Amino acid sequence: MLYIVGIGPGGPEDMTFACRAALDAADLIVGYSVYVELIRPLYPNKRTLYTAMTREVERCRAALDAVYNGETVAVICSGDSGVYGIAGLIYQLSAEYEQTIDIEVIPGVTAALSGAAVLGAPLTHDFAVISLSDLLTPWELIERRLRLAGEGDFCVALYNPSSVKRADYLAKACDILLERKAPDTLCGMVRNIGREGESSRLLTLAELRDTPADMFTTVFVGNAQTRNINGKMVTPRGYEL
Repeated sequence: MLYIVGIGPGGPEDMTFACRAALDAADLIVGYSVYVELIRPLYPNKRTLYTAMTREVERCRAALDAVYNGETVAVICSGDSGVYGIAGLIYQLSAEYEQTIDIEVIPGVTAALSGAAVLGAPLTHDFAVISLSDLLTPWELIERRLRLAGEGDFCVALYNPSSVKRADYLAKACDILLERKAPDTLCGMVRNIGREGESSRLLTLAELRDTPADMFTTVFVGNAQTRNINGKMVTPRGYEL
């Protein structure tokens, strides 16, 4: 059996019962090195296999080979393995094997949800989730999606907002959203969600444009109705009060 496991933000208290059951059952835990280190204290005696970022295909093939040879394997992702994770890649690679491999996806709490909970309730109406990383998606397509999300007045959760090589990507995204959204649109940022050093703040879209962020940060952009209620970012659903 191959379990594809979303471990949530990283803390054991944010893992689902199904996640823990899959990790308990696994002979081998496979993942990106940072994620393996996050769960190592829970399973110090488990065999692990890890690789660096950008070696996802190699990692997934190794996991599939282990299952093909009779082991029970858990491939772990932060958040949810089906949201910018490797669930799709594993299914694609599994088609290369002569015999069908039993695969089960174990959902986890993705950053859009865990980060939203830190800020308050920013996603209680329609929202879009967009990654600003152009490693696997052309920037032109990311721009188009941002523009359409702004045009539709969606609340937006932005993953991978900036990195050393993409230092200006969040500013560029804000410029696109500012074509349709007001400069005082309420936004929020959460860094290290569910981990040591977690921090968050509320700010306007205009302020967000000039605010540094990194790959450990998830950014939230509200819609025209989003407001600050006692220090929390809240998007009304439309209930009559």
